[in-house]
Amino acid sequence: MRAVILAAGVGSRLGKPFPKSLSQLPTGESILGRQIRILREQGIKEIIIVVGFKKEFVMEYFPNVFYSYNPLFYITNTSKSLLHALEDLEDDVIWLNGDVIFDDVIINRVIQCPGNVVAVNSAHCGEEEVKYRTDQNGYLVEISKQVANPQGEAVGINKISVQDINAFKECLRKCEDKDYFERGIEFLIEQGKQFKAVDISDCRCIEVDFQADWEVAVSLFKED
Repeated sequence: MRAVILAAGVGSRLGKPFPKSLSQLPTGESILGRQIRILREQGIKEIIIVVGFKKEFVMEYFPNVFYSYNPLFYITNTSKSLLHALEDLEDDVIWLNGDVIFDDVIINRVIQCPGNVVAVNSAHCGEEEVKYRTDQNGYLVEISKQVANPQGEAVGINKISVQDINAFKECLRKCEDKDYFERGIEFLIEQGKQFKAVDISDCRCIEVDFQADWEVAVSLFKED
């Protein structure tokens, strides 16, 4: 299994002069450094980081991973960044947003669940969160920011199986430049493929978009 971390964006809403994935937690680790450590502790050795904005900063901090450069990071979204990393892969792949801070047990749950996976919680969702709904068996039927009557939030940690990775690449190619990768998941579901929603509501997990998110993250993760 391989891992892809999406860290190409500018992160303008947080307003930092460097990639927000390099923001330092009270424990001394950066968001990205924590992600890399947890993935390796869970047995995933090959990690690909998709970079764009001030890529040299990230590459200098973490020289012992692989990189994929999205040269159009300023006009494309996560669907295209993910496609950049997946183009030459033929494996099971975990992928995650580079601004998610989480407990290590979440990665273990995603690895252990067979097939395609989206990690979710049952939190109340605002306008910015990616929302989801499932069928009675716990498989996704909708995932986007526009889901009506959502069951909760998709937290930005996911897995695609080797059996479906090529079909998923085609779905990402169908996405518009500004689409999030969740649009590719929806395309794949329309083809009859399944994504299991794995509940991680009992774990610490937060995606940092705004300063208020960062303040919550600092409080949640002041100790490892």
